[in-house]
Amino acid sequence: MSTPAADRLTLARPVPLARPVPLGRRSAAALLLTSAAGVAAFGWPLLASPGADLVGHSADAPWLFAALLPLLLAVVVAQIAEGRSASGGEAGMDAKSVALLGVLAAAGAALRPLGAGTAGIEPMFFLMVLAGRVLGPGFGFVLGAVSMFASGLLTGGVGPWLPFQMLAMGWVCTGAGLLPGAAGLRGRRELVLLAGYGAGASLLYGTVMNLQGWPYLGGMSSSVSFVPGDALPANLGRFAAYCLATSLGWDLPRAAVTVVLCLTLGTPVLRALRRATRRAAFTAPVAFTPPTPAPAADPPPPRPGNQPAHTARTPTTPEPTAPPPRP
Repeated sequence: MSTPAADRLTLARPVPLARPVPLGRRSAAALLLTSAAGVAAFGWPLLASPGADLVGHSADAPWLFAALLPLLLAVVVAQIAEGRSASGGEAGMDAKSVALLGVLAAAGAALRPLGAGTAGIEPMFFLMVLAGRVLGPGFGFVLGAVSMFASGLLTGGVGPWLPFQMLAMGWVCTGAGLLPGAAGLRGRRELVLLAGYGAGASLLYGTVMNLQGWPYLGGMSSSVSFVPGDALPANLGRFAAYCLATSLGWDLPRAAVTVVLCLTLGTPVLRALRRATRRAAFTAPVAFTPPTPAPAADPPPPRPGNQPAHTARTPTTPEPTAPPPRP
C-alpha cells in the first residue's frame, strides 16, 4: 500500500482557455458597482445647481479616492471568492494571478514615463489593451487601475486627477477583455481589431479625462467653459468645443502610437502573455494518484559451464578430526 509521501502529483490535461480569470457573477456585480460610482463621479457636475459650491473635482477627489480603493478591493476579493474548480468551472484569482497582476502593473507603470505625455505619446496604452484582451475584463479592470496608481507614484502625478485616471484606464482594459473572438480569433485580424479598439479607447480616454478637468473652467467668460446649472445640451456643446480646442492634439497622437505598437509588437506580446498563462497552468486541474509498481527485473543469463554463475560454489575439503581416546 502506498503512503501519501510516495504518491505522485500528476496534472490532468490542461483545458485551453482564452483567459485565465473569467468574469464571474460576483466579480461582474462588483465591477458594475465600481463603474456606476465612477460614472457618477465624472458626470455629477453636469447636473449641479448654479449655486453649488463643489463644482470642480478638487474637493471630491479625496472622497472618490477613499471610495475607489474599497471598490477595487471588492473586485479582487470577488475574483478570489469565485474559486477554481477542477471540472473546468468558473475560475477566480489565485496566487499566480496576483503575481502576474503585479508584474504587468509594474511594466505598465514603467512604460508611462517613456513618453512623459509629450504630444500624447503614451506607450502604456497598447500593453493595457493587449493584457486586457488576454486576461479578461475583471482582471483587466484591476490591472488598469493598479497600473495607473503605480505610475502616478512613480512619476509624481498624484493629484485630484489620479482616481479618475484609475477608473478610466480600468474601463479601457475592461473593454479590451470584452472584445469578441477571444477564443478563436488570431493572427492579423485580431491585431487589426485590437488596433482599432486601441485607437478608439485612446480618444475616449482623453475625452473622459477632459470631463474631469473641464469643470475647473466654470465661471469664466468663454465659449468653451462650464456653466453650472445650464441646460445639459448647451454644456455638452461647449464641452465638445473644449475637447476640439484643447486635447485633440494629444488624443490623436496617443491613438496613432497605440495603433502602431499594436500592429508591430502585438504578435510577440500576445504570444508571451498567452504562454505565461499556459506555463502558470491556470486551468490545469490537479489529481493525486498512487504510483504504478515497477515490473520485476529478469534474471541474468547463465554463464557457459556446468552451473550458472549465481549457483556455482567453490568445493571445500573438510578438516580431519582426531579419533576419540580409548579408555
